[in-house]
Amino acid sequence: MFTESKALFLYSVSPVHLGAGTAVGGLIDNPIQRERHTNHPIFAGSGIKGALRHRFSGEWKKEDLAVVFGPESSGSDHAGAVSFGDAQLVIFPVRSLKNGFIYATCPTALARAKRQLEISGITVEWTIPEVSGDEALICKTDEVISLEVFQFTAKENEMTKKIAEWLAANGVPSNESNQYFSEKLRSDLVLLSDTDFGYFVEHATSVEPHVRIDDKTGTAVPGGLFYSENLPPESLLLTTLMASDSRKEGSSMKKAAEVVNKLTKEIDNQMVQIGGDSTTGRGQILFHSVEVEVEAAAGEK
Repeated sequence: MFTESKALFLYSVSPVHLGAGTAVGGLIDNPIQRERHTNHPIFAGSGIKGALRHRFSGEWKKEDLAVVFGPESSGSDHAGAVSFGDAQLVIFPVRSLKNGFIYATCPTALARAKRQLEISGITVEWTIPEVSGDEALICKTDEVISLEVFQFTAKENEMTKKIAEWLAANGVPSNESNQYFSEKLRSDLVLLSDTDFGYFVEHATSVEPHVRIDDKTGTAVPGGLFYSENLPPESLLLTTLMASDSRKEGSSMKKAAEVVNKLTKEIDNQMVQIGGDSTTGRGQILFHSVEVEVEAAAGEK
């Protein structure tokens, strides 16, 4: 039974390819993982757990790895103490005529984030505004906003500002190297309808061609052209880290709180590689935990 949990934001610094396997039809040979019902990109919890295990395999004692993630030799010995929920999309970057790009979100993405946060004991003070199709709720005054080739009627909205403030304070690591992006999120968050947001997350990902070259001829191998999909940089996802008491006899970490604290301390505000194509710089993710006391203080202001 899981007795402790922690909300973790995942901010992509590079394109990320957490693959869904070989495509069945379509133009993309190597698509990313998506939910069936929303078609939003996700990171499967098993992929997050595996990436973190790999990250610490050369740093932690084998005993600690077995306690937290489970034994390598035989999973029947005992289960690991941690589990990760699938990381769900909260913010997706979309190309904009002004300011380069904006941070897009939608009511469904925000509602699901709010629900995930409450699992970890975090109650946010903002509510989710209603937004209609062809409309965009923004944080500053403007009449029209152009995203990709589409124009939306822009409406300044106070609640959208509150949401942007909260996400900037809690979703992006608060250090000097990320200050620009935190401030941009405060000013450039755009709330779209579920339908419009769904269009962008399906059609505005990064798709890269790859060509296999014959070493002898220096030309492309027949059939060697394929396309891989990536979640773009500046995307923000949210997962829940859950932990139980240690199931390993004689473990130095016995309580769930110890497990959560050890793992959170190691990954908070740190870069972790997730997914494929690591040798070409893909999969760089910043982890950032949300503290209950920090949110409580923010709500009192």
